[in-house]
Amino acid sequence: MITVLVAEDHPLARRGIVGFLSTQPDMAVVAEAGDGAEAVRLAVEHHPDVAIIDLQLPRLDGIETIRRLTRGCPDTRVMVLTSHAADADIFPAIHAGALSYLLKEATPDELAQAVRAAAAGEAVLHPRVAARVVAELRGGRPDAPNALRDLTERELEVLRLLGEGLTNAEIARRLVIGEKTVKTHVSAILTKLQVADRTQAAVHAWRHGVLRRETDP
Repeated sequence: MITVLVAEDHPLARRGIVGFLSTQPDMAVVAEAGDGAEAVRLAVEHHPDVAIIDLQLPRLDGIETIRRLTRGCPDTRVMVLTSHAADADIFPAIHAGALSYLLKEATPDELAQAVRAAAAGEAVLHPRVAARVVAELRGGRPDAPNALRDLTERELEVLRLLGEGLTNAEIARRLVIGEKTVKTHVSAILTKLQVADRTQAAVHAWRHGVLRRETDP
C-alpha cells in the first residue's frame, strides 16, 4: 500500500485530490495539509511514501516545504503538483529535492500513475516541464565554466542561495550581510555570467553543477 500526504491550500482542490487517490486500491492518504508548516509536521509524524506538494502554500512556501520535508523524511518521495511551469518554479523545486513535477492540467489517471512511479523512485515530469529542463540543459554556452571561475567565493555562495529560490533579504540573513551587499553581489553575478536576470543565473548554476539536489551524495 502506497501511503500519501497531500499538501494543497485550496480545500476544494485538496478534497478532490484526496477523494480520487482514496479510490485507488493500492493507495492510502494518511495526511492532508493546508499549509507548508503543517505538511512538514505531518510528514515527520506519518512518514508517507509520497508527498504531493503544491508550490503556492501559506505559512511556508512550497520550495521551503520540500526542502524541510526531504531533510526530515529522506525516504519520502516528493511530487510537485502545481499550475506553474516557469523556470523560477521548476529548478528551485528540483534542487530542493522534488523527484517529480506534475501540472494540475494532468488527468486523474496521470496523477495516479505519477504517484506509483514516485513511490518506486521513478521521476515523472510533465511534458512541458521536461521540455524546459532539456532545453536548459542543452542551452549552455561553451565558455560557461570559465565564467563561473570568475566568480568570487562569496558570489558563488550568493548564487547557490539564489538558485534555492531565496530572496535578497533571505540571502542577507543567511550570510549575515546587508541586503544592499547582496544586491551588489547579484549584479556582479549577472554581469559575469552574461545573463539577464536571477532566474537565468539560477538555471545557469543548476546546469553547470553549482547547485545539486539535497538528496545527492
